[in-house]
Amino acid sequence: DVALVESGGGSVQAGGSLRLSCGANGVIYSSYCMAWYRQAPGKDREGVATIDSEGVVTYADSVKGRFFISQDITQTTVDLQMNNLKPEDTAMYYCATDGPRVDCTVKATVDEFNNWGQGTQVTVSS
Repeated sequence: DVALVESGGGSVQAGGSLRLSCGANGVIYSSYCMAWYRQAPGKDREGVATIDSEGVVTYADSVKGRFFISQDITQTTVDLQMNNLKPEDTAMYYCATDGPRVDCTVKATVDEFNNWGQGTQVTVSS
């Protein structure tokens, strides 16, 4: 199993920026997918951005051009840079990872990931 710890959430006004970070400890898959999901109150958890071991990234349409996912050279930390934040970005943000069995796109269902972080809250005020 992989232990994931998110950090970097907080409160910001619309138009502001935040950077989330996810650190991974434990089994590192040779071929993996790391993803950021978010869940707003009363809504399903949705994929925001993914990055795989080849560096291929995908984004939800709602965040394209504003959010950017990246990983460090050791491939044990994945960041999500969030710019031009909107009130509708308010949610609990979760980091997830798994091996090659995952369809590494934002369309992947939550059931495809066995490893989740505890979440970090992002609140954007208008």
